[in-house]
Amino acid sequence: MDMIRQEDINHIRSNVDIIDIISSYIPLTPKGRNYFGVCPFHDDHKPSMSVSKEKQIYTCFSCGATGNVFKFVMDYENVSFPESVNIVAQKAGLNFHVKTLADKPLIHQELFDIYDLCAKVYQNNINTTAGREAKEYLKSREISEEAIKEFGIGLATTKRDIITKLLKSKNFQEKDMLCSGIVIQDDKGLRDIYYNRIMFPIWDTSGKVVGFSGRVYHGETNYKYINTRETEIFKKGDLLYNYHRAKEYARKNNTVIIMEGQLDVIRAYSVGIKNVIGTMGTAITKKHALLIKRLARDVILCFDGDQAGAKATMSCIKELQEVNIMPKIVRLENNMDPDEYIKKYGKEGFQAKLDNPMNVMDFKLSYYKKDKDFNNTVDVGNYVRDMMVELSAIDDEILRELTLKKISEESKLDLEFLRNQLQEETKKTQQVEKKEEVNVIVKPEVKQTKYEKAQLYLVYYMLKSKEVIAMYDKKITYMPTEKYRFLAREINHFYETYHFINEADFITYISDNKKMMEVIGEVLSLHLKENYTMEEIEDYIRTIRDYNIKVETERLKKLMREETDSMKKAEIASRIVALKVRGE
Repeated sequence: MDMIRQEDINHIRSNVDIIDIISSYIPLTPKGRNYFGVCPFHDDHKPSMSVSKEKQIYTCFSCGATGNVFKFVMDYENVSFPESVNIVAQKAGLNFHVKTLADKPLIHQELFDIYDLCAKVYQNNINTTAGREAKEYLKSREISEEAIKEFGIGLATTKRDIITKLLKSKNFQEKDMLCSGIVIQDDKGLRDIYYNRIMFPIWDTSGKVVGFSGRVYHGETNYKYINTRETEIFKKGDLLYNYHRAKEYARKNNTVIIMEGQLDVIRAYSVGIKNVIGTMGTAITKKHALLIKRLARDVILCFDGDQAGAKATMSCIKELQEVNIMPKIVRLENNMDPDEYIKKYGKEGFQAKLDNPMNVMDFKLSYYKKDKDFNNTVDVGNYVRDMMVELSAIDDEILRELTLKKISEESKLDLEFLRNQLQEETKKTQQVEKKEEVNVIVKPEVKQTKYEKAQLYLVYYMLKSKEVIAMYDKKITYMPTEKYRFLAREINHFYETYHFINEADFITYISDNKKMMEVIGEVLSLHLKENYTMEEIEDYIRTIRDYNIKVETERLKKLMREETDSMKKAEIASRIVALKVRGE
């Protein structure tokens, strides 16, 4: 934030409409004075994010996410503050650009540095004579020089100590080397974990290298791939391969394609299908699903064409449906994976598959029909029961009816009978959902004292009025609750510096202070009326002052009880009397 003047930030913020920016990411619906949308920052099923056109801020009443237009873009795009300013300015058509330095994380910086250095070493290795055989292997797999460079593909040579020695020479601590998983310790001491493998770097959502996948290319081991073990910055459940490259193309096309393997993604990307990401062979997690939800409205799953790929597709569908995504599915013939299919049929052939995907229920029909004998009543019964469970979980009435007709034709069961069965299954599903809702652990509402409320309400109106700030500055010497005290001081300081106050610009001012942003979220989520009377503000101030007098009086009484000197006791007593007079 130090790279851009606050005045420039405020100018950009005041020349854009938060409704326009946020609605370019998620659908917003007007309701009263505000707009509402499904919050992208948690597993939201009902529109719980409120966006105020008047205040130019958003607040989620469920997860507490709060901020202005820059904060939304930062969190949604997973970019730095300067980058968010550039994005907002560009979307608004403003002639403004700030040079952004590569933001380095403050925590676990040493791990990021280790991975970055290793990535450069591996990429250098593959371009030496030692990398000739690896290059030939990649060439045999039709991986081009351009793809090698684009995806940072490298080589860990046959020597087991190159990385270890290099990291030591760069003064990395041994504990950090071991923590990274790049270096291991055995009976021979510290050694590189990767050797004689083609190295595929893995990036986080912002494009920083956080791990590797090392692939054999001689075929001399059962372990085809060795992935970096989980570290503080490498967690498979949080990462999707190629996300940082694909997000721009996915949002532009409003479609994202999900594959399993890295080579599948590289192949598709290399032929110009760039809105593609990979699961790296792991099951989709809730975190993955929420990341995918931010990318595009339409999601296409294209996993391997074998039965394992079908099973992985079913698992992925389940997780995506949990966050209200109904994906489409592409299945490839002859058990082929996307890499093989594109090499055989080219971009055009694969694009034709993408242009004609299956809907979810058609895929589930084919999945549950697999290996079923429709001359066997038990198989037919199991098939129908499985499909009733699946249909009961979707709300699309048209899709349900069309699917029921297909089940009726296949099973030779009466359509009306199937409708009744579905109705019964839907009731069961709803009962289970109600039970789960009852069993959800609800955080107990913390009851606030009148003194805490007075501070909270005073800060709320300080964000709206220079008049209230002036009253705080003149009459409040000490705010008893630390978090409100610090926030009030920052509001006061902002006003003294810029001679105005509004929530949107103040949020920019404190956006790099996580704790203070949490407090501002608490304040802005209050359902208080917009207008106030001077009597109300005076009452808040009086309540705060009464609390301070009460606390100080109790402190002095304790001090007097412990004091043995009569003169000093009398002095303390007179101070207590003076406090009582102030409070009257």
